[in-house]
Amino acid sequence: MNKELMEALDILEKEKEISKDTLFEAIENSLITACKNHFGKSDNVKVEIDRETCDFLCYAEKEVVEEVEDECLQISLEDAQEIKSDAALGDIIHVEIKSKEFGRIATQNAKNVILQKIREEERSVIYNQYFEKEKDIVTGIVQRYIGKNISINLGKADGILNDSEQVKGEVFKPTERIKVYILEVKNTPKGPRILVSRTHPELVKRLFEAEVTEIKDGTVEIMSIAREAGSRTKMAVRSNNPNVDAVGACVGLNGARVNSIVEELCGEKIDIINWDENPGNLIQNALSPAKIVAVFADPDEKTAKVVVPDYQLSLAIGKEGQNARLAARLTGYKIDIKSETQAKDAPGFRYEDYMDEYDEYDEYDEEYEESDLQEYAEEGSEDEYDEPAPDMTE
Repeated sequence: MNKELMEALDILEKEKEISKDTLFEAIENSLITACKNHFGKSDNVKVEIDRETCDFLCYAEKEVVEEVEDECLQISLEDAQEIKSDAALGDIIHVEIKSKEFGRIATQNAKNVILQKIREEERSVIYNQYFEKEKDIVTGIVQRYIGKNISINLGKADGILNDSEQVKGEVFKPTERIKVYILEVKNTPKGPRILVSRTHPELVKRLFEAEVTEIKDGTVEIMSIAREAGSRTKMAVRSNNPNVDAVGACVGLNGARVNSIVEELCGEKIDIINWDENPGNLIQNALSPAKIVAVFADPDEKTAKVVVPDYQLSLAIGKEGQNARLAARLTGYKIDIKSETQAKDAPGFRYEDYMDEYDEYDEYDEEYEESDLQEYAEEGSEDEYDEPAPDMTE
């Protein structure tokens, strides 16, 4: 019997990942519960289990008295001396309890105690396992639709992909394998409740971390991500190694790396740009592929004014304003984009306004002379200027 018990505990520990110590505690508590059901009291009952052999001893501590008033707590001197020959009045005697004498109800209650403890520990193990994966991606198998929500099998637990966290236009079939981002893991009486997402920007970040070795080892760092799920993502990256091209590392040979992520995201477009500590340059990069004539950024107000060639205005703004909107989220700046024609008539973009701000800006690059700035403000022709747009960050 003890050998069978040990084998059962080994199997539970391996399959359910429940420690033997926890299982031994459950058995001890179940025997105490059985004693309470059988005798009515269990305050003086002790259980000892040998962790190596699974031998157990269940006994009650009873006081030796002349006249027994409570059989559960007291024992007569005569009976005590049968157990221990030198027993005397006032001594505490250990009286062994035979578990085989327990009734059916007491035995059933003891069994329920063990099963309940196993279920609680199993839920706790699963919760801890997935709580460690919170804010990370996992691969799941689509099970079924529950209304507009989708149940995803994550292995030992199921995740819920709510309608609000689904990408519009994505349709999954049962048994299909997809990657999801674990938003939150809640511990409930019925077990862990895991909420997952396909729209969170961190999903794209984690996919790149898994796909790009340079990001995983810290050579390339993802600085910012702006995403409109299902349509387009902009991501700013920088390299901590001057010999490594951050954008090239993310794109991969012939676009192999980025294409695998685009495929996982069902064709979502991904723009990867170089991060720049200079807000003006960063905004210029973020508005790519549009070409920029001039950028004026105010770090204090977190606003930026951008001038683009007339024929580039629609490209800079993007379809339904998407390019400008994602650039604003990526950089954290409120961006006002105007064409050269509009800028000439707009007070905020006049040459005089640029020069007023320039007088207070100590770090302005002196290579841009006043005549050059005048040419940018008045002409701004893309064909005539091959140099990058002047940065006038405040």
